[in-house]
Amino acid sequence: MFYREAGQFKSSYAEDNQIFPIRQDRIAMAVLLALAFLVVPLIASPYTFSAILIPFLIFSLAALGLNILTGYAGQLSLGSAAFMAVGAFASYNFILRIPGIPLLLGFVLGGLSAAMVGIAFGLPSLRIRGFYLAAATLATQFFVVWCLTKIQWFTNYSSSGVITAQEMLIWGYSINTPVKKYLLTLSIVCVMAVLAKNMVRSNVGRSWMAVRDMDVAAEVIGFRLMRTKLLAFAVSSFYCGIAGALYAYAYLGTVEPEAYNLDLSFRILFMIIIGGVGSILGSFLGSAFIILLPIGLNLLAHALSLPTNVASNLELMVFGALIIFFLIVEPHGLARLWQITKEKLRLWPFPH
Repeated sequence: MFYREAGQFKSSYAEDNQIFPIRQDRIAMAVLLALAFLVVPLIASPYTFSAILIPFLIFSLAALGLNILTGYAGQLSLGSAAFMAVGAFASYNFILRIPGIPLLLGFVLGGLSAAMVGIAFGLPSLRIRGFYLAAATLATQFFVVWCLTKIQWFTNYSSSGVITAQEMLIWGYSINTPVKKYLLTLSIVCVMAVLAKNMVRSNVGRSWMAVRDMDVAAEVIGFRLMRTKLLAFAVSSFYCGIAGALYAYAYLGTVEPEAYNLDLSFRILFMIIIGGVGSILGSFLGSAFIILLPIGLNLLAHALSLPTNVASNLELMVFGALIIFFLIVEPHGLARLWQITKEKLRLWPFPH
């Protein structure tokens, strides 16, 4: 009797141990959302919105899209900026050429256009993998930028190739201030992050992870490799396409091919490496780190009165060192470090 009750107590304790962290995480998330939607708009300056918060949210969404493809499905891609460009230019042309189309519908159609391009360029993943797949997606980057530059229809026959994005109107309400753009971007990112979280917990996410871990075994037990890989490319490109549309409309205010260059693709890749591959939270942590690090290094360079040539290359040196550090010491990135810290704080000051 005693052992049975002890076993029941142990089982109940284990269940409580699993439930309480989930409840705490949900409470913490609710608090963060309340701060983001209610407190930040009241205390942040226009510069903070335009230079830090809006790009942080947009890059988080792009990193989330790449993390779905690379972190969960195991398909390496170097063409994230290309899919962002497709989403931006497709949204611009849908809004331009279809009178009265809602802004959000234009963004969705732009994301679907990016998804179709992602499926087309994801077909090589059925035959190649690893470095060769990365080279194929790198070709996507150059091909898409070349098309947007040479085919003037995409830029509405602009002589300079740089076009001003249309005014953002939602049900007659103009989104024309940094606070409004921030709230719109935050709302879209929150919705898509929740969808991604639920997706990776579903059968779709499990099929992605099975293909990532061992695609031959996944095919043997019944997963269809073609559908699974192409779905990962489609979902990832859709997320990057929405991020590209927001990047053009809410951040830059212009739609130009040069804004979606190869450097942007590598920056998004660095975000998921530093933040954590295969982690929703890691996409946000990596984006915050990449956005805030240059600002901190700039302040440090001015404080230490470093020479101009050293200050200009300091960011590149630190980025390279951090990538090497995380790949060797903690491959799961900042998300894993945060998880370890959270577990230690939960048990502190009585670890046993």
